[in-house]
Amino acid sequence: MSADLNLVHLITQASFLVQLVMLALLLASVASWTVIFQKRKLLKGTGDSADWFEDQFWAGGNLADIYKSVMRRDEQPTGLEGLFRAGFEELRRQRQHSRARADEIIASVQRAMRVSLVREVDRLEQGLSMLATIGSTSPYVGLFGTVWGIMNAFIALGNVKSATLAMVAPGIAEALIATAMGLFAAIPAVIAYNVFTNKVDGLETRYGAFMEEFTGIVERGVQKDMQKDTLKDKNGDD
Repeated sequence: MSADLNLVHLITQASFLVQLVMLALLLASVASWTVIFQKRKLLKGTGDSADWFEDQFWAGGNLADIYKSVMRRDEQPTGLEGLFRAGFEELRRQRQHSRARADEIIASVQRAMRVSLVREVDRLEQGLSMLATIGSTSPYVGLFGTVWGIMNAFIALGNVKSATLAMVAPGIAEALIATAMGLFAAIPAVIAYNVFTNKVDGLETRYGAFMEEFTGIVERGVQKDMQKDTLKDKNGDD
C-alpha cells in the first residue's frame, strides 16, 4: 500500500462524522474488552469457589461447622457459599420458633435461598447486556460510517470533469475502515457474550441442584427433630 493510502492517513483524512463513528467504535471495543476480562475473572473465581465449597459440604460434618468454615473464609460469601449461608441462617431463625411447623420451616428456607439465587445470578450477569448491545449494534454503526464516507466520495467525484480510480479510492478506503472497526468491536463481544452466558447458565443450574439437595437435607433434619420432640412429649405425658 502506498504512503497516500496508509491507515493513519486515511483516518485523519476522513470526514468529521466518520471520525466520530470510528472513535465511538474504538471506545466500544475498549469497553467490551474491559468487561470481557472482568467477567472472565469473576466467573473463574466463582467456579473455583463453588468447587471448594462442594468439597467442604460433601466431606461430612454438620451444617453448623460448614457455616463456620464458610464465614471464616469470607464475611460476605457469594455463589454456592452465599446460597448456603442464606438457607442456613433462615433455618436457624426458624428453629428458634418452637411452634414453627416443618413445612413452614422448609418453605422459609427455600424462599431465602431463592432470593439469594436471584441476587447471585444478577451479579453474574452484570455487563452481559453491554456485550450484547456492542455486538449487535457495532456493525450497523460502522456501516453507517461507511455509507456516509462513500456518499461523500461520490459527491466529490461528481464535482470533477474527469474521474479516475485514484481519486475515489482514498474516500472509499477510509469509509470501509469504519465497517472494519465495527466488526472488530462486534465479533469479540458476540463470542464473549455467548461463552459467558453459557457459563452463567451452567452455574445457575449448579446452584439450583444444590438448593434441591440442601432442601432435602433440611427436610430430613427437621422431620427427625419433630419426631424427637413428639417422643419427648409422649414420655412426658406418661
